[in-house]
Amino acid sequence: MENDNFVVFILTNGRPDKVITYDTLKKCGYTGKIYLIIDNEDKTVDKYIRRFGIENVIIFDKIKIAKTFDEFDNFNDRRAIIYARNACFDIAESLGEKYFLELDDDYTAFDFRVYIDKGIVKPVNDLDKIFDLVLDYYKTIPAKSIAFAQGGDFIGGIDNGKELFRFSKRKVMNTFFCSTDRRFNFIGRINEDVNTYTSVQSRGELFLTIQNLSITQKATQKNKGGMSELYLDSGTYIKSFYTVICSPSCVKIRLLNSSHKRMHHSIDWNRTVPCIINERHKLNSRY
Repeated sequence: MENDNFVVFILTNGRPDKVITYDTLKKCGYTGKIYLIIDNEDKTVDKYIRRFGIENVIIFDKIKIAKTFDEFDNFNDRRAIIYARNACFDIAESLGEKYFLELDDDYTAFDFRVYIDKGIVKPVNDLDKIFDLVLDYYKTIPAKSIAFAQGGDFIGGIDNGKELFRFSKRKVMNTFFCSTDRRFNFIGRINEDVNTYTSVQSRGELFLTIQNLSITQKATQKNKGGMSELYLDSGTYIKSFYTVICSPSCVKIRLLNSSHKRMHHSIDWNRTVPCIINERHKLNSRY
């Protein structure tokens, strides 16, 4: 890679033999630095070290990190990725790296999305070049973080019957390009990504998703380990309410209309982020 002050962090817990993202990064042409981020409560630490080497595994203090942000509850259940997400800023700084990318451990593909007809998917085979291009772009804009789209974002077609790509909203999930000099706190023990991009952006900050690149990952509740047990215990109903607690003025709970009906958060983007006013409202005056 041309950017030598960049590192990839894979956030993982309890599945040292199923760090799918590590192999996917290599398969897609990434040759840069990779560290596995695990916590000191993980009972499989030794297995991670045996597989990836002690120099590539970074262990953080989970309780120490828990004291630095609002979890939104008093359950004392720390089976959540948010602790690792917030730890990464200090870890990157300690390594002398300014830019870093947070990834989950279950990605099976990095793909291009070409918007022709119903859309064309092409696998990425030079992630070094892609990461360089994304970082060069990130450096020129004031965004706190930018992300790739998710494979599920494209279910139903590119525009879902509307005139614009339907996921052009300012969300960020799963893949977080970050900088140590653009710090922000993830908040809320569960649904931390949605909690964060709604609350932080409501204060005028910027997050956004790059639509032409996407990741595909394992179904959360079918991939054992990580946060699967937490989601199975609490379900999406409780999970979604963390974002209502965070942003009650713009988030509500609704029934997700799919083959498997479930409760899910619903974001009113017009009330979530500052909007650009159309020029037709400009006052025509010489004064």
